[in-house]
This record gives sequence, structure tokens and C-alpha cells, in this order.
Amino acid sequence: MSQAAYQLFLPEKRETSVIFASPHSGRDYSADFLAEIFLDEKEIRSSEDAFVDQLFAAAPDFGAPLLVAKAPRAYVDLNRAADELDPALIEGLRRPPHNPRIASGLGVIPRVVANGRAIYHGKIPVEVAHDRLSRIWRPYHDRLQSLIDENLRDFGQAILIDCHSMPREALDQMGHNTGPRPDVVLGDRFGASCGEEIVSLVEQAFVGLGLRVRRNVPFAGAHIVQTYGRPTRHQHALQIEIDRSLYMDEAAIEPSAAFADFVGTLTQAIGQIARIGLLDSTRLAAE
Repeated sequence: MSQAAYQLFLPEKRETSVIFASPHSGRDYSADFLAEIFLDEKEIRSSEDAFVDQLFAAAPDFGAPLLVAKAPRAYVDLNRAADELDPALIEGLRRPPHNPRIASGLGVIPRVVANGRAIYHGKIPVEVAHDRLSRIWRPYHDRLQSLIDENLRDFGQAILIDCHSMPREALDQMGHNTGPRPDVVLGDRFGASCGEEIVSLVEQAFVGLGLRVRRNVPFAGAHIVQTYGRPTRHQHALQIEIDRSLYMDEAAIEPSAAFADFVGTLTQAIGQIARIGLLDSTRLAAE
């Protein structure tokens, strides 16, 4: 099955050390894939970061590349390590050491979508899993690494903004004792994946637009920021999770009436975040 791993939107000129990426907004559901799964075309999309690529589409206008996954998260999860393979789904695997993501069915080839609904009727051959990794996972990560390497070469630093969305129900489960429900959650692995000054500047960009921001709770960042975030090497990675109810009807998986206005708001934030990569890069890289 021919399937593109990603789409890359480049600015006319790279003017910032910031890179935007959306690994979970892919919606290229092939007829072959839909024919072999247990869920219908709407149910399979429940784990998708729908429209996140559109929310961040303005990134190239501010001199930053935007890397967008084409294959859906339910097919290959690009925010998992390549070896996070699930023996409950994939034939012929030895059971790995305990991994809570794999145990819950959310490995690199997911076994379930949101609310634990099974994707497949049974197991899939290990050859199928490895084929997906070679066609989808590796090209995406190879291109992401090359974008980072290019920025390190040209700017002396790289700032990856890993763009995601979070379901409203995930925020509802946080409880009232944790304070106001956030509109945006920034995940820097509790300071391990991104420099404090950069995180603070990103936070200010959202807060200045009237959005409530929280750090690391309930999402601190997964494989991508953990892998690519190396602040001591001038390589920063920050996960952004945005409340889906701000711009879409989650049940229908459609943009809401507020979508256009929210895109306008987010475009202002994108511009401010891109400018972080223009702010005395030499000084930031030295910290």
C-alpha cells in the first residue's frame, strides 16, 4: 500500500530556529486499512488530533517549517518509540518488560483508540508492523531530525514545538482541586526537554492572548520531546496540547463555529513563538 509518511511546509526563507510539527493529525485512512479494522470510519478517528495541522498552518508565514504526519495515529503512532511493539496485537513477539503504554494498547502500532475501543479483529503479522515502521515512522523521524540538524547548523540552536490536542474529557478528569481547567498544557518533561526561558516565552505567548496555561499536568510530553529535547546541546523540544473544545465539535469531529476565530488567535501565538527563535539565538544557545 502506497502511503506518504508526512508533508513538509517550508517557508520561503528559514528565519527562525523554531520548528513546528504535528505527528497526530494525519488522516490518510486508506481503504485497505479501513477494510481490515473493527471500527467504522468515524470511530477510528477518535484518537486523531483532528485539524491541528490547520491550526498551525501559518507557521511558514513566520519563517518556520511545519512538518505534518499524513498517516493516522491509529495506523502508526509517531509519538512512540519504534520498539514499543505490543505482543497482544502483533504475532510472534516476545513479551517486553512492563511498559504502561504498551499494556494499555497504545504502543507504536496501537491496539485501541480512545476509551479503549479495539481497532482490530485479531492480531497482525509482525512483518506488517515492521513494514509500517519502515514506510511511515522512520521517514517522519528522519525528516524531523534533519530539520533539527539544519537549525543547529544555521542558527546554533533548534526549538521543536510538538503540536497536539487534548480531549475535553481528559481535562474534566483532572478534578477541581487542581485549579482552573487549562486551555493549553505545555509539556517539557518537567524541565528536562526544553530550556526554562523558552518555555516561559511560549507560555507568555498564550497567556497574553487570554488562554489559561498549565505545565506538565496532565501531559508532560512523550517520546518525541523526550528523544529530541536536549537543552545542553542547544536542542529544545516542547509539547503543546490544546483543548479540542476550543475549536471543534469532538463528537462529530468537525470544526466548530469558533474555529476561524481560534485559528486567528493561534496564529498570533505562532508568530510570537517563532520570534523566540530570533531572540539573540547566541545568548539562548549559550545558556
